[in-house]
Amino acid sequence: MTARLPEAKLESMSALLLRLRDIRFIRYVLASVGALAVDMGCFLALLSAGMWAAGASAIGYTAGIVAHWLMSSRAVFTGNVAERGLARTRQKALFVISALAGLGLTTAIVWTGDVSGMDPRVAKLIAIVVSFAATWLLRSKVVFR
Repeated sequence: MTARLPEAKLESMSALLLRLRDIRFIRYVLASVGALAVDMGCFLALLSAGMWAAGASAIGYTAGIVAHWLMSSRAVFTGNVAERGLARTRQKALFVISALAGLGLTTAIVWTGDVSGMDPRVAKLIAIVVSFAATWLLRSKVVFR
C-alpha cells in the first residue's frame, strides 16, 4: 500500500515550487541588471572614445558575461551549480556557449542598427531585450537544469 499525500499538501508544495521558481527569475533579472551595468558602462565608454559601435558592443557584452557568470553561479542558480571537475567544466562551457549566442545576437543587432543609420544606443537597447530572453531560456533550460 502506498502512502498518498493529501491533495491540500500537494497544492501547497506546488505553490511553493512556483514561488521559488519566480524568486529565481527575479534573482536572474537582478544579476542581469548588474551584468548590464558592466556591459553598458564599457559600451558607452568605448563608444565615446570613438570605437566602432559593434566592436564596443562586443567588448562590453564580454565583460558583462564574466560578471553574469559570477552572479548567476553564486546567487541565482546556486542549487544547480555542478560540483568541481568535469561536470563543472561542462557547465561553464555551456554557459559560455549561451553567452556567445547572446553576444552574437547583440553584435548583429547593434551592427545592423548602426549600418541602417539607427543610433547605436537604441540598437543596443533592442539587443538587450532579445539577448536577455535568449540567454534566460538557454541558461534555465540547458545550463543550470
